[in-house]
Amino acid sequence: MVTLKDLARITGYSVTTVSRALNGYDDVNKETRDIILAAAEKLEYTPNINAQSLVTKRSKTIGFLVSDLKRESAKDNFTFEVLCGISEFVTEAGYEMILLSTSSSKQKNKTFRQIVSERNLEGIIIQGLKKEDPYLQEAIKGSVPTVLVDIPIENETTGYVTSNQHDSVKKAIKYLARLGHRNIAYMNGHKHAYVSEIRYQSYKEGLSEAGLEVDENLVCYGDYEEEKAYRASLDFLLSNPEVTAFFCASDIMALGVLKAAKELKLDVPKDLSIIGFDNILLTQYTSPTLSTIGQKPFELGKRGTELLLEIIQNSSTQRHIIIQNELILRESTAQPGG
Repeated sequence: MVTLKDLARITGYSVTTVSRALNGYDDVNKETRDIILAAAEKLEYTPNINAQSLVTKRSKTIGFLVSDLKRESAKDNFTFEVLCGISEFVTEAGYEMILLSTSSSKQKNKTFRQIVSERNLEGIIIQGLKKEDPYLQEAIKGSVPTVLVDIPIENETTGYVTSNQHDSVKKAIKYLARLGHRNIAYMNGHKHAYVSEIRYQSYKEGLSEAGLEVDENLVCYGDYEEEKAYRASLDFLLSNPEVTAFFCASDIMALGVLKAAKELKLDVPKDLSIIGFDNILLTQYTSPTLSTIGQKPFELGKRGTELLLEIIQNSSTQRHIIIQNELILRESTAQPGG
């Protein structure tokens, strides 16, 4: 493996000059830089990232921390799209990325600070942690540059990227109301996520603004899981036959509601309209295809990484980014009885 010392010996320049030429410092003249770069290309020189970080005190590495990454999550391409967005931006910026998956059991063994320190991370992007999660609390109180996905918290070293969830949920509820639905149920995830609070509040505001009464009995919980949403909606639909529409806080739960409706011989959308949230890939291939609020997870990942590097480099005072959603209408919504 070719080293800086090898390039210095071959070109006749000092190790310092060779290093500064390779790193683009402007105090090295063009002729010297061209000689060194030509030699590096000919010898297929590859910089040692670890050695560079020791010299510059910067690892140029960020982490992407997600909660409970499981095989069962394969239906939900949201996290993968966020990951792709992060990956594209870090590559363009000359950074590296490490994917980290955490769980309650893992957090008993290592603190958030240890995770960051062991990997020499300059900053971290966090997605999917619950409000009371120890890692989240440690992150927002610490000094490590952090960007949160769909967790609206900001301070000097913490920012967040999210979508216009409030407006898009209200838009979906008002759309169902315009179709003629008067009993619109809501399938929430769980009470430990910020998005659950935001989407629930938006659901209630959407009903009120459409002139409909808010009925707490028309709310159930599926824990952002298809099977739990299926079981919850099965009992719910049997007990509430007046419900003609279901808004779900995630597409995964909407799949569970769709499964329950079919088991109960309910025609979707004639007997029951369903709208999900996220626009995961499967929503285009269900029968009927699923109406949904389309987020842009790739954009969330990319813009979140851009924000993180700005915090790391102290190049901006901006600490949050809001990305627009889209109400995507497919076959699962129609007028009641239509």
